[in-house]
Amino acid sequence: MAEVKGKCILIGAGDLTVSEIAVGEGDYVIALDGGLGYCDFLQIEPDLIIGDFDSVMEGELAAVEAIEKAVPEKVLRLKPEKDDTDMLYAIKHALGMGYKEFRIYAATGGRFDHTLANIQCLLYLKNHNACGYLMDGNGMILVIKDEEVRFRENMEGYLSLFSMGEKCEGVTIGGLKYELNDAVITNDFPIGISNEFIGKMGMISVKRGALCCMISYPS
Repeated sequence: MAEVKGKCILIGAGDLTVSEIAVGEGDYVIALDGGLGYCDFLQIEPDLIIGDFDSVMEGELAAVEAIEKAVPEKVLRLKPEKDDTDMLYAIKHALGMGYKEFRIYAATGGRFDHTLANIQCLLYLKNHNACGYLMDGNGMILVIKDEEVRFRENMEGYLSLFSMGEKCEGVTIGGLKYELNDAVITNDFPIGISNEFIGKMGMISVKRGALCCMISYPS
């Protein structure tokens, strides 16, 4: 398969907290279910629409049906009764096309279970040699697994870390207000919450395990 340039942009049906999304050359945009309505608001033309369309309004469903009639290859209908969420199905589809970098919007807020499922999708991407970010106007979420991640000196706000398994070993935090060295973070003690950027190059590394990293921008 030829190398894919650009990133995959997924627009879900959660809370949209941005007023614009930058789409570059080579990027591939997938609208998920009710995310089609957000595409209209953002003036973005999706390359593909995926969903069981159980969360769309009547007008949006009519728009899906019109697109499906005019350009059937742009719509991928899913059965409501399925193992994969719409988001996970879209991720698998884009991985199959060769995409390795994902930006996911409107995937938080609303139902707690959907938000947690979308965070698990970030771990799915890590486990399949890809990376993803849940993007939000107030912050972002990523997964750090068996690796080191650095943050720019001009980053501002709060950073919180949570173990996605029973424990994460060899966790080191540098360049933030609260530092750790070769520590263990478990999933029943939220010691990693509310760290702060302090104008230095930040660094987080974990030797074994997966950390959910939540960044909250200053208000």
